[in-house]
Amino acid sequence: MPVEPDQPLRDRNALVTGASKGIGRGIAIALATAGADVVVNYQSDRAGAELTAEEIRKLGRRALVIQADVGQSRDVERMFSEIADDFSPLTIHVNNAGRQTWKALLDLTEEEWDGVIATNLKGCFLCTQAAARHMLRQGCAGSIVNIGSGCNKVPFPHLVDYTASKGGIEMFTKVAAVELGSHKIRVNCVAPGAVEIERTKQEAGDYAATWARLTPLGRIGIPQDVARLVVFLASDAADFITGQTIWVDGGLFTKPPWPYD
Repeated sequence: MPVEPDQPLRDRNALVTGASKGIGRGIAIALATAGADVVVNYQSDRAGAELTAEEIRKLGRRALVIQADVGQSRDVERMFSEIADDFSPLTIHVNNAGRQTWKALLDLTEEEWDGVIATNLKGCFLCTQAAARHMLRQGCAGSIVNIGSGCNKVPFPHLVDYTASKGGIEMFTKVAAVELGSHKIRVNCVAPGAVEIERTKQEAGDYAATWARLTPLGRIGIPQDVARLVVFLASDAADFITGQTIWVDGGLFTKPPWPYD
């Protein structure tokens, strides 16, 4: 059956981690709009995950909600076992689950560091490994998309654990792409800039205006900006793209500090 231009992912199965809100929800709904059935993963916000699933079903696609802590190997194994039973073959996987601690380096605790690294970086490793093994067992090509950050490129003060994890994800993406390429599994990283979601709105009194002033395109990002790129990377249109980090930041992290602005 030919692929419909407006549904390039029709009848494919996707998993999005951390899809109960924010960018993850936006990605899950965009994949469904493009024709995919979607597994909605969450760690603690079941109500949010169910809302995401409801939106997917309104689009006429299937949705499966699965609770799992991506930083725990047993949870990841259980999640992929459920996927194998109900949503096989899985050909699209998005590592979006993430957390952060807003605290200075000298004040950050070991427990806080471990928690962020476990979810962001270890979770990316565990889920990528599980997704790739699933794709190999099913004998299918696949696309894995890791969600990075502007701090892949520049350091974010008071976010040392988050910055370290996202920088690690970028290099992990490159290694995974090289190793999995012979199996026709592509791995790429999408690095958002300032995107207005529930969490970021709490960072400043007027988050959108604060960051729009610094962004060459003159506006804040929204989840759909990120989601559209994820859909592209998951589609056949990107079948010769792997190992790349692509910025969705309106030019924010390309523009250097400039004294004449």
